[in-house]
Amino acid sequence: MEKLKFAVVDLETTGHSPEKGDRIIQIAIMFIENGTLTNEYVRFVNPNQRIPVFIQELTDITNEEVENAPVFEEIAQEVYDLLDGWIFAAHNTNFDLTFLQKEFERCGVKRWKGKQIDTVELSKILYPSAVSYRLKELTEELGITLSSAHRADDDARATSSLLLRCIDKVKGLPEPTLTLLHKRSFTLKSDISLLFYLALVESRRVSDKTNLSLFRGIPFRQAERLQQLHPRKIAFPTTQEAKDQLLNQAYSTYESRNAQLQFMDAAWESLRTGTEIMVEVPTGIGKTISYLLPAAVHAIQTNKAVVVSTYTNHLADKIIAEEIHTVSTALSVPIHVVIIKGRSNYISLSKFAEMLLSGESTYDNTFTEMQLLVWLTETLTGDVNELNLSGGGMLYIDRIRKRNSRLAEDEKDIDYHQITLENCKYADLVITNHALLLSDGPSKKQIVDETSGLIVDEGHQLIHAAYKTNEIIFSYTNWKYVMGQIGSESDDQISRRIEKILVRKMWNRSRTRTGLSEAFESFSIAFDHAIQELSGSNSIQRGHLKGSRLHVALNEIPADQTKFQEVFQTMNNFIEKAIAYVSPLDHEIESLSSKEQAILAEWHYWINELRVKMSEWIELFLENGSEGTVWIEQDQRSVPGSLTVIKSPINSAEVIRKALESFILKERGIVWTSGTLSVKSDERFVARQLGVDSTVPVIKLLAPKHFYTGAQIFIIEDMPDIQQVAQAEYVEEVAEAIIQTVMVTEGRLFVLFTSQDMLNKTHELISDSGLLEDYALIAQGISSGSRYRLLKSFRQYEKAVLFGTNSFWEGVDVPGNSLTAIIVVRLPFSSPTEPVFKAKTAQLNRMGKNAFTSYALPEAILRLRQGFGRLIRSSSDTGFFIILDRRIETKSYGKKFLEALPDVPVKKVSLARMVHELNNCYNK
Repeated sequence: MEKLKFAVVDLETTGHSPEKGDRIIQIAIMFIENGTLTNEYVRFVNPNQRIPVFIQELTDITNEEVENAPVFEEIAQEVYDLLDGWIFAAHNTNFDLTFLQKEFERCGVKRWKGKQIDTVELSKILYPSAVSYRLKELTEELGITLSSAHRADDDARATSSLLLRCIDKVKGLPEPTLTLLHKRSFTLKSDISLLFYLALVESRRVSDKTNLSLFRGIPFRQAERLQQLHPRKIAFPTTQEAKDQLLNQAYSTYESRNAQLQFMDAAWESLRTGTEIMVEVPTGIGKTISYLLPAAVHAIQTNKAVVVSTYTNHLADKIIAEEIHTVSTALSVPIHVVIIKGRSNYISLSKFAEMLLSGESTYDNTFTEMQLLVWLTETLTGDVNELNLSGGGMLYIDRIRKRNSRLAEDEKDIDYHQITLENCKYADLVITNHALLLSDGPSKKQIVDETSGLIVDEGHQLIHAAYKTNEIIFSYTNWKYVMGQIGSESDDQISRRIEKILVRKMWNRSRTRTGLSEAFESFSIAFDHAIQELSGSNSIQRGHLKGSRLHVALNEIPADQTKFQEVFQTMNNFIEKAIAYVSPLDHEIESLSSKEQAILAEWHYWINELRVKMSEWIELFLENGSEGTVWIEQDQRSVPGSLTVIKSPINSAEVIRKALESFILKERGIVWTSGTLSVKSDERFVARQLGVDSTVPVIKLLAPKHFYTGAQIFIIEDMPDIQQVAQAEYVEEVAEAIIQTVMVTEGRLFVLFTSQDMLNKTHELISDSGLLEDYALIAQGISSGSRYRLLKSFRQYEKAVLFGTNSFWEGVDVPGNSLTAIIVVRLPFSSPTEPVFKAKTAQLNRMGKNAFTSYALPEAILRLRQGFGRLIRSSSDTGFFIILDRRIETKSYGKKFLEALPDVPVKKVSLARMVHELNNCYNK
């Protein structure tokens, strides 16, 4: 490995397309020999054109710096000669090498030939859990110095360090892992196979000292098993002085707050007496530690864990990372904590082993297998959410998730999910998510049976989770994908591989094969006719247009029910024939090779997937009398590919109380907590949707008086009335307000929308204007990545604006000056055509209730409160809450929104006046 010579290259250019006239403005080459950086070549290049302003901002390279530099024609041959005979490496060779080759061609220099290593591709394999593979973020995560991102010299040095770090990691992998990686590395886009080969040769020379276990030849790190802790004597602190003393041990800057101590007492009393309470806790009083501390004491005293349910897996992980050490320090005892998620969050080692044997060789599959092989040498949880995968990678992961509790004999003592469940017996705190809490199955039953209480954090989110976890979703593209896996006649597809096994065993019968093909064709035809019935209906053409996406209730479509029945009948017939087709192999499975058994297991996997889909089909299209609302979504630009049918429950309370029945019957304490559990005009609005009995108190704690002194609310008076103007006109005014606010605050703000369509149009208008080209415009639904990744990007850029829809109104935490303002584009009412909202309001109207005042208004008020809660996270924070929707001033219900917000100054001003006031604030 040390004998390899790398030339690590980075280019800065005027743009991405040399064909359109873009040119190099800086080139850097770092030369690595014997594992050491030995030489550097760094040159500015005159592009013979002005450098675009945004490129100057990005790279900090000015026109003056390149004015006297050589043009690339003068140094092209010199650069070629320097690279000749070296392995070309770059962080995205597809850009740097491709651009360089085009420039060589333009300058009359021959095309460079040689091996190449792409550190993006390499780092994705070796660091499969990295948050981002952009050079700046990746090097920051790995602790590699990158002084000035987007300067060729600094980027090339950082890439060199990254390459050497990757090589060291390759050399440290166990021999069986290297063997499996090397075998798969020939399908990669760069010559990474060379690294795996040399590391494998070296590994075979020395004895492998790995402490990893093997499962069917796959090295993996076993999950840790908890042991029973020695008895710990501990008492809950009953006086203020005792509580302050405990928290002083945990926090060097602890400040006593009455609300925090009141919450601790309330949580303790609920757990101790087995009663239910709801506690609305203001931001900034230390809510999490306030329930974890009494929960830990109660668990230790009863020798049974307390369950803590959070809305997201990320929040569950965050509690472990940031809070548990604090609890242990405060109580001066060790605390055992287990995070448990639904079993489909965990890898099935046996399914992965089968996939490795089955031999599918697409790039996405092979690449994901390589990532998993490295990840298994590191993970202690087996939680696939740790992985950062491509879309194709997620499809692969879906095939190796743990779907049921059955375990192979050699898997029983090592299964990650099973070990996590067993660890719950020895845990003081079991951290889970709302989805698992709402589920029904042996995992949840085991958790409930062995615990002594429940704390539901972000309790109001259980309402949304109740709808989401009980949704049934039909996706045309997903169905076609599954049908393609089992029905394709291509040589590398599963049906052909099964046929080859049957031929080898002399069990292949042409009549059986023909019958199977005819059954699949009948199923496909019936399916296509049913889809035509749905997507081609005149009713759906008249459906509600949301952007270019249509929404229409299924019961509004005059569909021919016999078409849906035919799909069920032909699908059932095909499944029966598909099972019979491989029955000779099932009966003689011991006579098959390991690879053939894996192929047979994959056949059964896809048949089971079809079985699941058949059940969904029945519930969506054939059980018309079942509870819930069913609707169709379809993008008119992509028919029928975008067709989706969704069924959701209407009544969240019934779903939630059924899920919590075992806690209630066993008289275990339940503590509901959130920053928003009530509405001033309807104290029990949230409680009713959660199904909480009217006798359960809602305790509302208050923030310290000085907590919101740094906040101001602005209502912009000269915005057009959103209900009186066309959307395009309103979007123009919104874009102008955003641009002016960003320019004076220098970014660091959220723009909150209620519609993805309006977000898209506003973002497009601002981007096209070029007025904010110096800012990172991060937009949900446009910028790639999850909510968590978008938030991380927002924190990393000093000049950033984040455009978010519903999920950014709450549950995101940006403390300090990273967030200085929030712009509310419109009051957060649900769209009246949103299917669940529409069904819910229709139900209320049938009951003789006013759906607007009893549901739509309090729901919107809660969401606005949650949005405001993003702004002020501590008493030292300052920030501006800017409302563009004038209905908060002009409508009679507007004052209810303002009454629900904290008591902070409200200013009704023009946009120009607000900008002037903000400018004065920032100048101070």
